[in-house]
Amino acid sequence: MSDAYVIEVHARTVGIVVREGRKFCFFAAHHDFNSLERCLFGSPAAAQKAAQRCVQEIQPRLQ
Repeated sequence: MSDAYVIEVHARTVGIVVREGRKFCFFAAHHDFNSLERCLFGSPAAAQKAAQRCVQEIQPRLQ
């Protein structure tokens, strides 16, 4: 199993997760995802879902 994964939302790289023990630590690639910075997730898929929720929260502000 890999130790790092790229997290993408809508074909845009938004961060990476790096294994820390049994969890994965998120590192934001864009300031819109700073709220997830250093958050721990049980899997890369869980981090992906959190990033997707983050996009849904910021989309109304962009319109």
